[in-house]
Amino acid sequence: MSLRKHIPDTITSMNLLCGVVGVIFTLEGRPDIGFVLMLCGAACDFLDGLAARTLRASSGIGKELDSLADMVSFGVLPAIMLFGAGSSEVAAVRYIPLILAAFSALRLAKFNVDERQSHSFLGLPTPASAMICGSLACFVHSAPESFLASWCSGPVFLPLLAVVLSLLLVSEIPMFSMKFGGGHKTSKREWIKRVDFLVIAVAAVVLTVVAGLHWSFIFLLAFTGYILVNLAFALIRHPE
Repeated sequence: MSLRKHIPDTITSMNLLCGVVGVIFTLEGRPDIGFVLMLCGAACDFLDGLAARTLRASSGIGKELDSLADMVSFGVLPAIMLFGAGSSEVAAVRYIPLILAAFSALRLAKFNVDERQSHSFLGLPTPASAMICGSLACFVHSAPESFLASWCSGPVFLPLLAVVLSLLLVSEIPMFSMKFGGGHKTSKREWIKRVDFLVIAVAAVVLTVVAGLHWSFIFLLAFTGYILVNLAFALIRHPE
């Protein structure tokens, strides 16, 4: 049996392990390390697909393993990070962010059986949702006196964010993929979305550096911009 066939699955397994270790660090009060591990998991999530295409080693098992790994790194981990970022004394309210794990599972299951999502997405991808949750938790941990930390201490912001992200995960809103390749020709509409997102990401870097904010704020702004760009294109007709 060729060793190269196992390379993509090995990388996918590293994604899963990053998520598991990230959960441990988050539960121990280190969401900053948890977010770094989430980023490592995202890198593995990108590389396993690239390796599968390059080595021509795609398989049905690999696809299922990828979803299982994503469920841990981009479903369970962000839900726990969002839960840990809150400090509301109302238990029923504080536990609401955990619904994100359930909706992430629904999102991943929907993606696996929906043939319309081979080159782009319908609904918010779990990695994008995870990046918002992870970067927020990391920023609040690193800047406890910030305005975001005060928002998270209240009974409204985090539960509302969790509900909004959960609904976006299972929505039918078209969202562009950040992955290239696969033999698919990208439409003009998708290129415009990507350019708009790139502009927002660069602006996020500049603003974060100029304002002297923690680096995690870059991801929070950039992926919030990702959602807004896709929502804008869903509401306003653009030429293909």
